[in-house]
Amino acid sequence: MQTQFNIHEAKSSLSRLIEQVEAGGEVVIARAGKPVVRLVPIGEAPRRRVLGLLKGRFTLPDEHAPPLPGTPDDFIDAIQGR
Repeated sequence: MQTQFNIHEAKSSLSRLIEQVEAGGEVVIARAGKPVVRLVPIGEAPRRRVLGLLKGRFTLPDEHAPPLPGTPDDFIDAIQGR
């Protein structure tokens, strides 16, 4: 359910509008009858990254590894063993 309110009405009844959004509704706030803002519930907070999560899962090549091929064609040839 979407409801539109002008800015003055929205300021006067912000708590009620938030409850409406939390209940699954959507609120549009308008200025002079023109919609400018939509209130919608936010999703779950993003998960925090954990540093070192991949530690020990792979190894980097040593300093003396051969250089990467110079062109994309050379790279493909190297991967395919040509």
